[in-house]
Amino acid sequence: MRDALAPTAAAACAGLARRGVAVKILTGDHPGTVTHVCRELGLDTGPGAVVTADRTDGLTDAELARLAARTTAFARCTPEHKARIVEALRAGAGPGAGTVAGPGTEAVAGPDPGPETTATPPRTVGFLGDGVNDLPALHACDVGIAPRDAVDVTREAADVVLASKDLGAIDDAIVAGRRSSANIATYLRITLSSNLGNVIAMLGAGLLLPFLPMLPAQVLVQNLCFDAVQLAFAFDRPGPAALRRPAVLRPADLLRYITGFGLLNAAADLATFGVLVLALHGFGDPGGQDAFHAGWFTENLLTQALVMYLLRTGRRSAEGRAPGPIRIAVCALAVIGLLLPPSPLGPLLGMAALPPLYYGLLAAVLVLYGIGLAWAKDRYDRKTAPEDA
Repeated sequence: MRDALAPTAAAACAGLARRGVAVKILTGDHPGTVTHVCRELGLDTGPGAVVTADRTDGLTDAELARLAARTTAFARCTPEHKARIVEALRAGAGPGAGTVAGPGTEAVAGPDPGPETTATPPRTVGFLGDGVNDLPALHACDVGIAPRDAVDVTREAADVVLASKDLGAIDDAIVAGRRSSANIATYLRITLSSNLGNVIAMLGAGLLLPFLPMLPAQVLVQNLCFDAVQLAFAFDRPGPAALRRPAVLRPADLLRYITGFGLLNAAADLATFGVLVLALHGFGDPGGQDAFHAGWFTENLLTQALVMYLLRTGRRSAEGRAPGPIRIAVCALAVIGLLLPPSPLGPLLGMAALPPLYYGLLAAVLVLYGIGLAWAKDRYDRKTAPEDA
């Protein structure tokens, strides 16, 4: 007599392992049965990989946490054993998130500790079960999961109900969540650093110039364009590194990021002011002020296009190639920045055509800014690689 595994079970466990997810089995079955199942799933079947749950009865919580971290499967589990092992896994520290699955659809999720990670956030533990005997573990875990054919009381206790009895759905959900988290993190870093640079430049220009450096209507149009093209992040697909572990936004690290890149953006804006002085030879007349507004409007959109292109998650700046949605958005933003001021809409927004000299000098500023941005991004990637790998 044999209870065959689902055809996709082994592939699902391998996929979860690639996400940094530790897969463990909690079951009431015989240790020999569990060993055979682990072998079919491609899980660790070495010495100590399968432990009978009664061995945990005399262990303290700390001892059980250490045992659970190095054990692949627990056999002969009662409902109380499952709940206590889940709590022990939650008490352990380690990066990422993982899934522990077993015969009869019992499953626990928790992170696979990585020695390269310097920070050790609490592990996230999920439990997949379909029977009444799984209720204590479902209540003890961080995320309770049940298949749709589970008993009613189990489905009601679960946080997530799978449409099918397939571990691959959990891997798909993890991938979708990490993609969304990585894109949100990218959006926050890019938007906050760009806004900080613009605010610093606006304050500096306000102190140096006898007129508004940018009119309210121009600010609104610029922000509308930048926010609209950033919708491309919703369709972005981060690189493989972003899918190996969850995205973590640490406040101190985020503050350093937006401060560093914000100051770099402000430096490019201030350099543009100098370029405008050389190209326009003063701003005493309204025409000169309109040209200044046009020049800074163009430079702002072009620098923001560079920021989107070079600071995108999962790509080193030296690779120089963005995915389709980002490439289209960056090109659209650059076209708007170059063509809007000399178009018929320019005078309506208080902008005038710029002399050719300005575009040549602006190109030099943008090249230097792009080099500085790429160098800073590459340095940041190397510094944070041990934490995010």
